[in-house]
Amino acid sequence: MEGGKEQRLVAVTRSMMAQQNPLEQLQSKFKEVENGFKSWLAKQSMPVEAAVVTATGAAQGAAIGAIMGTLTNDISSSLPTPPQASLNPQAMASLKQAQALSGGPWVQARNFAVMTGVNAGIASVMKRLRGKEDVQSSMVAAFGSGAMFSLVSGMGGPNQAANAVTSGLFFALVQGGLFQLGQKFSQPPAEDVYYSRTRSLLNSLGLQNYEKNFKKGLLTDNTLPLLTDSALRDVKIPPGPRLLILDHIQRDPELREKR
Repeated sequence: MEGGKEQRLVAVTRSMMAQQNPLEQLQSKFKEVENGFKSWLAKQSMPVEAAVVTATGAAQGAAIGAIMGTLTNDISSSLPTPPQASLNPQAMASLKQAQALSGGPWVQARNFAVMTGVNAGIASVMKRLRGKEDVQSSMVAAFGSGAMFSLVSGMGGPNQAANAVTSGLFFALVQGGLFQLGQKFSQPPAEDVYYSRTRSLLNSLGLQNYEKNFKKGLLTDNTLPLLTDSALRDVKIPPGPRLLILDHIQRDPELREKR
């Protein structure tokens, strides 16, 4: 009888927790759709994947470029345009570069669509060919996108080929550096290895926000079989989540055996 009441209370608590987190439900749904799309894309041939990824990247870049072009359009229209005949070739090249960077929404949408589309397409091809994503693949993709951006945007000046190579190298170095920084800071802290099972448990229950409570109370993976209501209360976890955690531990055969 008592067990039935406890099970009903746990079920009600689960339902309430789900209703209280609509944003998490939306994020979970979006993640499912994204994973499904990636799974479908991985089954396609390399040309199909490259085309789809390029088109998607170009669409995203076009949206970003249109927004930037809208913001900078007023600034560029207010700048006086000197007579081209009075400018030397070096000054003329600088003027073209400024115009390329401060064009209207359509110009910037085109420029950014080419840049992000080429980057995404080359990156997908490199991943298929090399079987991994690393700094070399990232720099190759950045070089291609930088060179194409230079050619399409008109930043190349009188010597477009040389400037395309220079822009490509600059993009490659910047993206390579950002990739290395991202790799460095994406490494999990050393203490996280003591909370891998705890994190998995909390994520499965939609209670990942309480991981910091476990860490604050030093409730590591080794303490999971020993958890009690009072221990969870001491780290300031509310009654509902406490019931869900204890019920999950009780249902887990391995943890129940250790307990």
